[in-house]
Amino acid sequence: MDLLQGRLLPLLTLLASFLFLLYIQDSSKPSQSGCSLLPHSHYWIASKRIVTPLGIISGAVEVKGGHIISVVEDKDWNGKSKQVVDYGNAVVMPGLIDVHAHLDDPGRAEWEGFPSGTKAAAAGGITTLIDMPLNSFPSTISTETLKLKIEAAEKSIYVDVGFWGGLVPENAFNATALEALLNAGVLGLKSFMCPSGIDDFPMTDATHIKAGLSVLAKYKRPLLVHSEIQQDVESHLQVEDGGDDPQSYSTYLKTRPPSWEEAAIRELLTVTKDTMIGGPVEGAHLHVVHLSDAISSLDLIKEAKMRGDSITVETCPHYLAFAAEEIPDGDTRFKCAPPIRDAANKEKLWKALMEGHIDMLSSDHSPTVPELKLLNDGNFLRAWGGISSIQFVLPVTWSYGRKFGVTLEQLALWWSERPAKLARQYLKGAIAIGNHADIVVWEPEVEFDLDDDHPMYVKNP
Repeated sequence: MDLLQGRLLPLLTLLASFLFLLYIQDSSKPSQSGCSLLPHSHYWIASKRIVTPLGIISGAVEVKGGHIISVVEDKDWNGKSKQVVDYGNAVVMPGLIDVHAHLDDPGRAEWEGFPSGTKAAAAGGITTLIDMPLNSFPSTISTETLKLKIEAAEKSIYVDVGFWGGLVPENAFNATALEALLNAGVLGLKSFMCPSGIDDFPMTDATHIKAGLSVLAKYKRPLLVHSEIQQDVESHLQVEDGGDDPQSYSTYLKTRPPSWEEAAIRELLTVTKDTMIGGPVEGAHLHVVHLSDAISSLDLIKEAKMRGDSITVETCPHYLAFAAEEIPDGDTRFKCAPPIRDAANKEKLWKALMEGHIDMLSSDHSPTVPELKLLNDGNFLRAWGGISSIQFVLPVTWSYGRKFGVTLEQLALWWSERPAKLARQYLKGAIAIGNHADIVVWEPEVEFDLDDDHPMYVKNP
């Protein structure tokens, strides 16, 4: 099992005003059949702005049987084919690949679910997503639970979907169990170095991670790690039980300081040195998810890369768009872990991303039901943590990135090319001959208001 193929191969989502196109005859029902904007298996997509690995060209992309069979510039294309979709000056780009999404199915489909989550992904230009092993129930930590996940997704997805498996104390030292899970098709493993909040997904330490990497080395697949270690638990409890206002975001921020991320990454790097060429777990790869701390934690990762460790890092649009100083009291929609930090940290994240020290972006779409967000109480200490963002990661990255000079080529690198490499989806992530025709079409100059009237496809907008 590689990736479950959804409704959209190829996906052509014209995001003028980022409205969800009716690219299927009945948008209320997903299907496993092939889908295209045209009733043809062979056609051309033309535009004056096509983002390719060699730069932006004016020309056309030829699609046949769901694959790209040629990419030509205007001077080499006569434009006489009958089956042409001409998007004018709209941007034609490889579909986004989200390597970090929680769709919560099976078991917690009321939080999200495959139909609503993948429809929202399609509306936002995401053509492939890799689903996390939690917060579904049961968590995906065995071949049996992976089977339940696949059964929940089949006939219910609008984009391509793959799965990460879970590395937990229960299976970390059982090479046979981990190999079975990898052989069954998970694209890699995920672990937490702090309590996950999910009972059947307990935290791991460096010994578990080292054991997991030794198995992953044989498969050349990554381990994704939530990198926070609880520090100074007594002070943490004093904040929770003391007189600090639980409706103030600054109170929550005190409970998860940057030192938690730094401690986790420092411990991780005692293990990742073994991933170097010639090391005992060469072939394994470690990926730090949703980095929030742009100072000490990032410096440690940069040092590890320089010495040759096989390590990458992602951050998320909510860390690039928001700052702690701007979060209103009681607005628990902003609660996530690690937390959104201050404006100076946000600027440093952007700098690191632009300079290539942060490798890619992901949504970390982590929805729940409104009751668990405690929207009426506004208690940041008790509300469920998670940002629901999967439909809007492209416009958010572009809108906030323009200040820093973000280019279309960088968007494709962060959201398509590098995520495809991490998930070992080598026929995705670029508009290139032989690749899957996973394509998003959008208009960067078009603005829209994200308000209650805007179409949203997540289950709990």
